[in-house]
Amino acid sequence: MVFFSITSCIYMIRKTGVVTTVTSAIPILQPCILEQPKNNLDHWITPPSNLMHTMSDKELFWRASFVPQLKKYPFARVPKIAFMFLTKGPLPLAPLWERKVVDFDSSDPEIAEWGRMSMCDAERRLLANALLDISNEYFVLVSESCIPIYNFTVTYRYITRSKYSFMGAFDDPGPFGRGRYNPNMLPEVNISQWRKGSQWFEVNRKLASIIISDVTFYPKFQEFCRPACYVDEHYFPTLLAIRAPNLIANRSLTWVDWSRGGAHPATFGATDVTEEFMKKLHEGRECVYNDKPSSVCYLFARKFAPSTLQRLQLLAPKFLGY
Repeated sequence: MVFFSITSCIYMIRKTGVVTTVTSAIPILQPCILEQPKNNLDHWITPPSNLMHTMSDKELFWRASFVPQLKKYPFARVPKIAFMFLTKGPLPLAPLWERKVVDFDSSDPEIAEWGRMSMCDAERRLLANALLDISNEYFVLVSESCIPIYNFTVTYRYITRSKYSFMGAFDDPGPFGRGRYNPNMLPEVNISQWRKGSQWFEVNRKLASIIISDVTFYPKFQEFCRPACYVDEHYFPTLLAIRAPNLIANRSLTWVDWSRGGAHPATFGATDVTEEFMKKLHEGRECVYNDKPSSVCYLFARKFAPSTLQRLQLLAPKFLGY
């Protein structure tokens, strides 16, 4: 059996905005009979019933950073993949994911801006919330415009059997790579360590813990990587290239189409989703998987408009296997 979880959703607003929250008062009078706490192992291994909690970010990251020192688990643990959706609202393509993944959960809406540290903050919260489930071993960041391009058996095997996590982290000598480096990043990051990569990644539990526990590089990126330095393209790639360079494959699992030019990849509409288009999602790929050549390089693709849902549902069984 294949195990997945949809861990959480973050609602994203491109421009600065104000979020109003309502705080409930804590009653002074408490019931005399309280529910007995779980004092056995279940307290640690039972997944949270939902992602709504009252922890602050500081408390959440502290709790999520717990790492067992013994590698062998004292219970039957089946590693799961947590799909973390970073969204601007509802998931219009959810029916495609629900064919194999049925449990969607949500975290509180947060304000996040493209290119700002608030975007990485949202991603770190997603990781931290997903880490609360001890069975989650792999963490995939996707957006509301992403679709899976293989069935979930293939997806699970590809990710769980890989020796590496899929985070792009390459050295770009041009103006959109090293050209964004600020010498004030020293001494923590020198220009030869500066990396760039796709926002959409897959990391294992060890790397997720490194990301949410970082207090060394975060302040530098928060202060010295601001537009036209886009922190979501540089912070995680640079962090992992320094802290765990041998654990990343230096590529993303999410395919996008840059052939139309411009600052953003192409967005596909209903008229784009033809049989020929679906064939091309798998054809002509060359990459390295577990240090060997492979023709399976991407497991997800974006950006698909909501209008593509009906066509995708019609063609997915034949071309995508689900």
